[in-house]
Amino acid sequence: MSSTATYPDVIIARGADARVTSPEAKLERKVLAYNDKLFLAEHRLAKGFDGALHSHPHEQLVYVVSGRLRIRAAGEEFEVTNGDSFLVRGGVQHAAAALEDSVVLDVFTPCREDYIG
Repeated sequence: MSSTATYPDVIIARGADARVTSPEAKLERKVLAYNDKLFLAEHRLAKGFDGALHSHPHEQLVYVVSGRLRIRAAGEEFEVTNGDSFLVRGGVQHAAAALEDSVVLDVFTPCREDYIG
């Protein structure tokens, strides 16, 4: 079965068949549904993950499924946990650190073509 099915106005990405990568130590990325305007990914961050401060032109919406993270963004620092969400505008420097094993869903616009491969 293909991991992605496309119909005229619907794209279905099967989670069980999704491509999984580990772009950094203690970080696992699962590419889910996307088109040219939107991109959905699941990130699993192991306790102790400390991501590098970075920015990208994409708007990023984050939903914390489970766990607890410390976020640095735009000169501020805050913690998020189960059920929390936040948005980072394109071009804003940000980073995440996993205070415990965590799962987040990230929505980007436009599509993160650099994550597709």
